[in-house]
Amino acid sequence: MASINSRRKAISTLRAGRGQKSCDVADMALADQGRRRILWADQQMPVLRGIRDQFAKTKPLRGLRLGACLHITTETANLLRALKAGGAEVLACASNPLSTQDDVAAALVKHEGIACYAIHGEDRDTYYRHLRAVLDARPSITMDDGADLVSLLHTQYADQADNVIASMEETTTGVIRLRAMEADGALKIPVVAVNDAETKHLFDNRYGTGQSTIEAIIRATGILLGGSVVVVAGYGWCGRGVASRAHGMGANVVVTEVDPIRALQAAMEGFRVMRMSEAARVGDVFVTVTGDKQVIGADHFNLMKDGAILSNSGHFDVEIDLAALRKLTRKVQKDVVRNVDAYHLRNGRKIYLLGQGRLVNLTCAEGHPAQVMDMSFATQALCARWVAGSKSHEVKVHDVPREIEEEVATLKLASMAIKIDSLSAEQKHYLTSWQTGT
Repeated sequence: MASINSRRKAISTLRAGRGQKSCDVADMALADQGRRRILWADQQMPVLRGIRDQFAKTKPLRGLRLGACLHITTETANLLRALKAGGAEVLACASNPLSTQDDVAAALVKHEGIACYAIHGEDRDTYYRHLRAVLDARPSITMDDGADLVSLLHTQYADQADNVIASMEETTTGVIRLRAMEADGALKIPVVAVNDAETKHLFDNRYGTGQSTIEAIIRATGILLGGSVVVVAGYGWCGRGVASRAHGMGANVVVTEVDPIRALQAAMEGFRVMRMSEAARVGDVFVTVTGDKQVIGADHFNLMKDGAILSNSGHFDVEIDLAALRKLTRKVQKDVVRNVDAYHLRNGRKIYLLGQGRLVNLTCAEGHPAQVMDMSFATQALCARWVAGSKSHEVKVHDVPREIEEEVATLKLASMAIKIDSLSAEQKHYLTSWQTGT
């Protein structure tokens, strides 16, 4: 990968919307290409498109500045377009250094008038400079994918917390961090756990992560999953999605877990369940989806087969203990093929790491299909409308209101030309009474 300085062909300041909108993107010449891809994704996101049209008429976010720290992809671009249509001034930065699609970042600036700070492959200093650029604009609502923006708001920008109406959190890892902040009494702003919405995690986490993770592994390596042993670390909704898709392609799936109920579910789905110390010996491909750190560590690397493939589909690059892996390695070959690094261990074996241990579905592929992100981002947009409608939410981690969930699900069914039954008055009464028995 070229250095960030050699790749950065444009750091532009454009006049758009209310005035000067600064940006930091890789190459403004990519903007038209990005625009075409954004519009292609838009065609596959009918629910969000309908919400954008509604927002354009009602302007529920008028006068608000919204700072979003999300994966800068075509699907995210359509969320940001909806928020802007709702009247918000929108700024965006990347929530992962390797997930940015540079053409999309450029298109947001040139064609949408959205300030964007995101470059694929940005280093840690640049990543945090971009987060600070969003917070320097003093947003009144924030959106996060991993809670890095909110964490920075609570530390270096704590003086701004009182001016933030609320934040929305998109992913499991971020919700874990935010609930820990709430438990510690450290949380200073209301947060909506969008990730925990049924219209998000039952679909995005399971079907989106399942398909995009398997696609990324195949795209990066070209391997045949049929007959391979695929080890899935974690059997939450993301792990279920990965396991089912791998099984569907003929893989022998092994699940590792720390939760006895989830382990039992995996076993009853027909998957082998074992400890990672056992799975390390038999696995051909490993996928971590736990939201925790050091799930695969030093004790496991030395047990693995020659040629084992490691990938991570959790938000942060901590699930595979990379520091321990480097200590066991005598030589690293970068990009033996694109996005695949070979670690030559001192025991004579090789381990292949995909996407530097970061989110494999975004580093080695293009993330979730637009059709499933349609629901996740529709939920995000309606939550933004909800928090903007009342500026006095309790400081805690809020669940997504049930009426938002039902609105999104109803709109999605309608877009798929699916009709469902409704309860009669008698049925409703029966379900809310206790007098009628056998």
